[in-house]
Amino acid sequence: MNAPLKVGLLGLGTVGLGMIKVLALNGGEIKRRLGREIVVTDASARDLARPRNVDLGGIRLHADPMAVVNAEVDVIVELIGGISPARELVLAALERGKPVVTANKALLAERGAEIFAAAKRCGVQLAYEAAVGGGIPIIKTLREGLAANVIDSVAGIINGTSNYILTQMAVRGQGFADALADAQKLGYAEADPTFDVEGVDAAHKLSILAAIAFGIPLRFDAVATEGIGQVTAEDIRLAHELGYRIKPLGLAKRAADGFELRVHPTLVPADHLLAKTDGALNAIRVLGNAVGQTLYVGRGAGGEATASAVIADLVDVARLQGLDHSRLVPQLGYAEAAGGEVRVLRFAEIESAYYLRMRVADEPGVLRAITSILAEFDISIEAILQKEPRDHDDALLAIITAPVPEHRCDAALARMLQLPFVRTGASRLRVEHFE
Repeated sequence: MNAPLKVGLLGLGTVGLGMIKVLALNGGEIKRRLGREIVVTDASARDLARPRNVDLGGIRLHADPMAVVNAEVDVIVELIGGISPARELVLAALERGKPVVTANKALLAERGAEIFAAAKRCGVQLAYEAAVGGGIPIIKTLREGLAANVIDSVAGIINGTSNYILTQMAVRGQGFADALADAQKLGYAEADPTFDVEGVDAAHKLSILAAIAFGIPLRFDAVATEGIGQVTAEDIRLAHELGYRIKPLGLAKRAADGFELRVHPTLVPADHLLAKTDGALNAIRVLGNAVGQTLYVGRGAGGEATASAVIADLVDVARLQGLDHSRLVPQLGYAEAAGGEVRVLRFAEIESAYYLRMRVADEPGVLRAITSILAEFDISIEAILQKEPRDHDDALLAIITAPVPEHRCDAALARMLQLPFVRTGASRLRVEHFE
């Protein structure tokens, strides 16, 4: 019988404990697939005394994570998160010839070039399915399942916290602050939710997806990012009346003069599958030139869902042990790097349709003045909604434009805000039709 695969686990948080639970629950099935057991023999945590509702019997616990890296284990699973000390521990494991499985999107997005180069130099596997999309197997899909395609775009809901907040605002009519507070109570959002609601987490993930989809370097630094804090309950209601839902999207697209990498709240047609993905779920749409549109939906976070992806990577590591590293699937999917300069467009250079919402005085000539400015900037109107005043003196005006370069839309909006009958507090959000 083949010897068990001995795992050293760095981090006993939600995902680490979820991994131990799934191995206990499905260990027999995993062994049947693999032909050997997967056993966690060593683990580290910052607070070893903290109660954990998981049986840790048979696992040697260490306060120092480097002790796990140095232990007699076959593979290291890094679930600490963040840049340091995760970077130092991963590099140390690779230098010792130990494969690494990680769910650390920040580490890969920001230091991936160094980490992947070290893995290649040391001839060791680095697996990271759990870094994007939780339990959704999107890395393997892009890197292997769609290898026959030129990928035109990747777009999706890749941060469950933001999706939960916008769903609560839509379903319960909550304001952003109240929906965020609920997300924090349920554990979907951290005490400091900045990475989630400002789009940083999604930007980390998008930079990884784009590198695999297009064969370009990791460019987290170039991802154009806007958070969801600007979205109001009023915007959600108006979007609904116009036939849209507002979703927190990450979008990576090929463009004529480069690549678009952007994260922002987006109006999506209500009948699109992305618009129907609610709560903390993730959904990722991939458009390939041969296969067309494919869509992947599932839990993008949570202990057992993310542990599913971690263990799938462990199965791959075990199956590929001992093989020549040069024969393995390239870490980012491409054996050859993209040639020439890789240009990532700034927000101002991107063309999109837009949703514009503003409060205006309830008086004659307002709509004519607004539409005249749009015409002056050569911006066509796809839809318009005017709401008469109820408990105040101002009317509400919501407009969906045809696609236009962003700098032109912003210039037109700036002109509108100078009109004496347009109030402060206008909103401008992007619209995606996925045509």
